Formats: sequence, structure tokens, C-alpha cells
Amino acid sequence: MTGGACAGRRVGFVDRFDAETAAREVADALRGLGMPERAAQEKRYLKSDLEFFGVTVPETRRAVRAAWDGYPGLDAPGALAWAVALWSEPVHERRMAAVEILTRAAPMLRTADLGTVERLLRESRTWALVDGLSVNVAGQIALRDPLSWTRVDGWAGDEDFWIRRSALLALLPGVRAGRPDLARFTRYAELMLTETEFFIRKAIGWVLREISRRDPVWVAFWTEQHISGMSGVTFREAIRRLPADDAGRLRSLR
Repeated sequence: MTGGACAGRRVGFVDRFDAETAAREVADALRGLGMPERAAQEKRYLKSDLEFFGVTVPETRRAVRAAWDGYPGLDAPGALAWAVALWSEPVHERRMAAVEILTRAAPMLRTADLGTVERLLRESRTWALVDGLSVNVAGQIALRDPLSWTRVDGWAGDEDFWIRRSALLALLPGVRAGRPDLARFTRYAELMLTETEFFIRKAIGWVLREISRRDPVWVAFWTEQHISGMSGVTFREAIRRLPADDAGRLRSLR
């Protein structure tokens, strides 16, 4: 897929860019920063089957930034190929680096690239990877191109709760840009509101909390209308940034 996309777009620099070499260089840099004790702690904390180098998130981002700056003119197909090459080995920090590459490439990515993003989401199995891909990559693509929502809408009803969470979190860039899609949020949230999965409950509340920064009146009204079906986790997040009077009134209704 990536090779075909490269052929259909700009040639020259991308023809000289070797994604496998670039991925190996990033992986070597990350391995050199690793701390065995931290690796064991992170593996336990995330309950992951992946290998861990034991690198902090800020250090991972700095390593990716340095590598990215070494490839001026990198285009979307090259960035996608680089991310996929990093992702191909089951190492947490390699996959974190892949998410960072795609985050940097997000302004260049298109709706068609959501196929690759969805594959990575399905293989993530942890919020530590899912959330960045959902918010900073899929959500940014959808914010620029409304046609992307056709695919994201399908995620909202997916059997995999991580994919359903991704649909919710993809709404956040629009919320933060002052362009919240309240109708779409309501469709997604009403579909998932009674779920028992913690990561779904938390995500609904997270989006409500972000909306409340600009529109607390809407969030207070929405919360009151749905309060009987709302979990404690969702409710606490929803009212976290509401004015004290509204939050207190809603608590009394619980």
C-alpha cells in the first residue's frame, strides 16, 4: 500500500528514503536510552506482552524529533512507511515512536491513510498507544476532511472496545479547535453509555470534560438528560470543570 502511494505522489526524496534504515536508527537510539528497571515496571503497569526498552515518553519524543529533523522534505508515504517499519517489531518504545512519527505527519495524511491507522489501532491493545493514534492522528485527519467520519462512524459500533474508544477520542481535536460535533458525540455516547468497560466510560467523560471548557451549559444539560444511565466514572469526569453550582445540582440528582 505504501509503495503504491509513493509512486502516485512526489518522487525524488522518497525514492532515496529507506524506511527500514530510518526505523532501525530510531530503535538503536531508543535502546541506548533504556533502563532495565523502568522496562520491567512499565511492562507490569501496562500489563503488556510487548518488549520494553525502558525509555520515558519525553525521551522517546526527543529521539523521534531528532530523527525527523534529519529527513527534511519527508512526505506522507515516507512517514507512513517509517511508522509501519517501527511498528513491525513488538517493542513498546518502537510503537510509541511510530505514533510520534504519525503525529508529526498528521497534517499531511489523508482519509485513505486511515486504513493504516486503523490497523495499528487494532494491534495496540493499550491506551498508551490507542490514545495518541486516536486523538493526534485519526482525529486530526477527520478534522480536516469530513469524509473521514464515514470510517470513524463505523468504529463507534465496532466489537473491539479500543476501536470504540478511538471513535470517541477522535472527536477531541474538533472540540479543542472550537468546532465540537455535538450531534456525533451524542450518537456515539448514547450507543456506549451503559457499557461496563472502564476505558469507554472514561472516554465519554473525557470528551464531556473537554467540551465543558467552552460550553459548560451544554454539558450540564446533556449530563442531566443522561444521568440515570451514566456510570460514576463518566459522571465525575463530566462535572469536573463545571461551575460549582451546576456540579452541586447534578450531584444532588445522583
